[in-house]
Amino acid sequence: MKKTEIKFGTDGFRGIIAKDFTFETAERITKAISLYIRNLNQKKNTIIVGYDPRFMAKDFAKFCAEILKDCGFNVVLSSKVVPTPIVAYCAKHYPDSIGAVMLTASHNPKEYQGIKFIPNYGGPAEKEITDEILKYLDKDILKQNTGKITEKDLENDYFSHLERIIDFEAIKKNPPKIIYDGLYSASIGYFDCLLKKHNIPFEGYRLYHDPDFGGGLPEPKDKFIKYRKKGFITLANDGDADRFGVIDEEGNYISPNIILALLLKYLVLKGKKGKMIKTTGVSNIVDIVSKKLNVETITTPVGFKWLSSEMRKNETILAGEDSGGLSVGEHIPEKDGLFANFLILEMLAKENKQLSILAKEIKEYAGCEFFADRIDIKAENDTKANLLEEKFNQYTKIANFDIKEKLTIDGLKLFLEDGLTSLLIRKSGTEPLLRFYIESCNKEKLEKIKSFVIDNVN
Repeated sequence: MKKTEIKFGTDGFRGIIAKDFTFETAERITKAISLYIRNLNQKKNTIIVGYDPRFMAKDFAKFCAEILKDCGFNVVLSSKVVPTPIVAYCAKHYPDSIGAVMLTASHNPKEYQGIKFIPNYGGPAEKEITDEILKYLDKDILKQNTGKITEKDLENDYFSHLERIIDFEAIKKNPPKIIYDGLYSASIGYFDCLLKKHNIPFEGYRLYHDPDFGGGLPEPKDKFIKYRKKGFITLANDGDADRFGVIDEEGNYISPNIILALLLKYLVLKGKKGKMIKTTGVSNIVDIVSKKLNVETITTPVGFKWLSSEMRKNETILAGEDSGGLSVGEHIPEKDGLFANFLILEMLAKENKQLSILAKEIKEYAGCEFFADRIDIKAENDTKANLLEEKFNQYTKIANFDIKEKLTIDGLKLFLEDGLTSLLIRKSGTEPLLRFYIESCNKEKLEKIKSFVIDNVN
């Protein structure tokens, strides 16, 4: 039987359970990770293993833990479903930790499971690391009898850390009305637990783990966040709780781009110093706000591993992506939906304003309200995607608008003549799709570009 081809995407390997993601696949990847770590010749010998709420996730985690133990590592296995950012925190701070293995497919549909290695800097493995791990696939490994497995809860140190960098007292004194939509995610038992610990009132819904995710996607976007009420903000996380989503008190979804702009301004006015680190997919509003605040920006390819790399090199005020992942310099270099939700609550408490008002004010501060759309084109192979990308790269105009600038660090991003309209073309890191991201502060212009793309992708 042909073995599954293993490639690492923007964050680990993901595949359909029982088809691409099997115990054989998990074994091959885990053994390759073991050989990679052994080759580092470090004295540290502990590996953290965690898992999300998906079908058979605990079984896969225990299976991988046994392999790591047999390879001579001391394994700390989470005793329950755990968010990825908590595993990442432990990878960095747990005594004798050499890194972590996380069983998760993040926001993918229920049919998927995944596995990723988190090095002991507490962020996603860089491409150089995953490329090196792939070199060890299907290599022989010598079993050792020196390892052991210990099951334990992982959240206590992480909670203490959050309590140092988030002003829970301010939230408690002036809390907004909160709905927590658990979305069946790994944040259940963690986000709500901290709210209760600090006597912050909230209404909770879908606060149990369901491998079917209620028949929807474990993604904190507008159409999947079900619970909202006039006067309340709703907070949610994706399947492994490394992304956030928020609904304002008027029932409107507030995009991660607006949240990034708001938090950047909030943190700078709080006195935080450093740089704004963002992926190429982040809205132009963040660039405008950064310039107004005299904050230098660094733009990276899509994927938090690129942000993580820059965070470890630079003093960082905020790092974020348009898909709902963010972190700050005093936290781990990994996206964290739990932390994001609490930082939003802190901002609302201290600003003493409703989220809808703050969102309106940041648009006025930027001098422009941006509108966005996305077109996904099926691209079963790289050849089709590359041809389409090259086709658009040859254009000097898009929908009769001159191309002012090109950015090619991840796919192709075209900035049009007004400097406020852009078209980003890039391959998905998790699905066989070529994506066209359109943004403009003019709805009519956005629609013209959308029509142009549709007419020119065949």
